[in-house]
Amino acid sequence: MPDDETISAAEQLDAIGQAVITTDPSGVIVHWNAAAERLYGWTAAEVLGCNVAEVTVSEVGHDTADEIMAALRDGVAWSGGFPVRRKDGSTFPALVTDAGIYREGRLVGIVGVSTNLGSAIRPLLERSTDAALLLRHDAVITYASPNVGLLFGWEQDSLVGTSVVDLLHEEDRPDLGRLLDDVVARPGAHPPAEVRVQAFHDWRWAEVAFTSLLDDPTVRGVVCNLRPSPARVAMEQAELRARQLETALQTRLVIELAKGFLVGRDGVTPDEAFHSLRSYARSHHLTVHDVCQRVVDGEPLIGSPAG
Repeated sequence: MPDDETISAAEQLDAIGQAVITTDPSGVIVHWNAAAERLYGWTAAEVLGCNVAEVTVSEVGHDTADEIMAALRDGVAWSGGFPVRRKDGSTFPALVTDAGIYREGRLVGIVGVSTNLGSAIRPLLERSTDAALLLRHDAVITYASPNVGLLFGWEQDSLVGTSVVDLLHEEDRPDLGRLLDDVVARPGAHPPAEVRVQAFHDWRWAEVAFTSLLDDPTVRGVVCNLRPSPARVAMEQAELRARQLETALQTRLVIELAKGFLVGRDGVTPDEAFHSLRSYARSHHLTVHDVCQRVVDGEPLIGSPAG
């Protein structure tokens, strides 16, 4: 191939659809491709010579960044998800693969490939009708699905970087803490539990289920599915129906008592008594129940034959 057609390494990196960032061993940026500009919002001219931790790592991602550096110094590549920061200050969960560049066993540089983890995991989590969260091993939220707003009134962006424990009622936190310890220790799905969560300015019962994917190098997180507790919802609906039935029966009883009073006092038929009560209610902008309750309580109905 002629020299003028030789493809440079920089051109190859710029052609990759994912963000590619290269730094020296201390984290100073030496290459920033076009996809990194689009993903993080910084141009290459703005970030070359800056420390990558100051440019892309969010406040809640510093522990993970330290973990990555420790692995690279030991000669081990690192892949997983953690929250990063854009130029405008917003955060998003990134799926990152970092590998060291070594010469004679010495770390001389780091190349990292990253993409928006939300874009990667969103088709899976958003397909669920539950509110889905992606957690770090320490319960910090790195991604929240849109249903968190629909089911619980939470804002997606404000959840990222906070602990899921903060959403719980204080009395439920110790039990959930023990459950999370077990989730972190054992990969896979875990049985659901019931907890009270802050929702729409109130406390509501929710069913929470965890699936640990901490050992999955493409996720390195815990998927948390939340939904209003089916058992509690069914119980609340049954209680509501019982109250409605009780109210209906009480209303019917009051009406029958009032009709009986007028039948006995005025010698009218039950239908005539009810017609009289209903007419009075309409003319005085009252409910039939209120009028009947007055009759039962012995109050006179002013301006009515029933008085």
